[in-house]
Amino acid sequence: MSQRGEERDVDQPPTGAAPGEPEQQALFGWSDIAAEPDAHPAFRDSPEARRMLEVREVYAESAALDSPRGRQIMARLPGVRVTEVASHWRIPSLHGNDGNISRWVRIKTETLVLGVKHTLRTRPNGRSADWIAPGPSNGCAMACAYCYVPRRKGYANPITLFTNIEAIVAHVRRHVRAQGPKTEPNQCDPHAWVYDIGENGDCSVDALVCDNTADLVAAFRGLPTAKASFATKFVNPDLLALDPQGRTRVRFSLMPPDDARLLDIRTSPIAERIAAATDFLDAGYEVHFNLSPVILRPGWQRDWAELLSHLDDVLPARVKQQAAAEIIMLTHNQSLHEVNLGWHPRAEEVLWQPAAQETKRSQNGALNVRYSLDIKRQSLTHLQQMITTRTPWLRVRYAF
Repeated sequence: MSQRGEERDVDQPPTGAAPGEPEQQALFGWSDIAAEPDAHPAFRDSPEARRMLEVREVYAESAALDSPRGRQIMARLPGVRVTEVASHWRIPSLHGNDGNISRWVRIKTETLVLGVKHTLRTRPNGRSADWIAPGPSNGCAMACAYCYVPRRKGYANPITLFTNIEAIVAHVRRHVRAQGPKTEPNQCDPHAWVYDIGENGDCSVDALVCDNTADLVAAFRGLPTAKASFATKFVNPDLLALDPQGRTRVRFSLMPPDDARLLDIRTSPIAERIAAATDFLDAGYEVHFNLSPVILRPGWQRDWAELLSHLDDVLPARVKQQAAAEIIMLTHNQSLHEVNLGWHPRAEEVLWQPAAQETKRSQNGALNVRYSLDIKRQSLTHLQQMITTRTPWLRVRYAF
């Protein structure tokens, strides 16, 4: 029976993982839910999708639970324990408990947070997108070892879903209409204002839990001067039915498969992401690629060359004709480095390279590390030369 009461510590001892290795639990566990009769049942009700989450605990703000979206989510989680919290940002048993480090992946599997996004602000970007929209989520059920989102949270980073999606959509609509038509082309897009709708989460994974992503895609379908954009590492076929009509750009994040197996924990394999590009284009999406993050380690040039050659070999002409890419070099963080040492130390063997990296204090005071200027410049030049040689059709929109 669901319980709504005071916040409490629900920590459970980790099981099933060898010391120093990431836990690899089965991903999505709403197995007791009977799917509605449908000739084409939703992917999120399939055995494959149910390996992403096995929710046993929900932390939620009361307003989130009482919202239509919150009720929709909880209807799919019968019997799951609920702990009411004052703020989705301040949950001491999650974010302030250093004992959670060894359970990093298990918490992503078993815990869901529901909140209300109180500050709705669209801010300028100018790199990947013209604008960063207020996102429908923060955090992710996947566990990429280099992810920047958990740097502010502490010792756990499960999905936080924002249930006031109608307010987020209304805000975005007002902002788009206030811009008017785009009069000058730029590297984001020649004609439309581009809004990143998934800066701090993965919209493809969010769509396994609720309809926030579908609502945003539908909103941009009716905004002829703008496009939604989000990066993803998860192939969710349910998104193919959302009919974006060219108003949503999907950016599949790519890296050499060996890097992904080590660092992109619980994501779709690289070959599946590449193979999905054609299906998403045919379903009405614009499809771009994020070459991200570029991680420098012995053999990186060879492996990136092989990845680019694979793209050229398998993608059809119609994907190539509209494709573009972003290149993003690795940025890491000292606090995240220390967390990773507690659950996935092998990742830090390639992510934490003090001899090649330099520190930079971010605006929020965090200590980040990036490749030194000379190393970064030389590496970007080399990668762009490989793109020119192996995938000359792949326009690089920006490199960072």
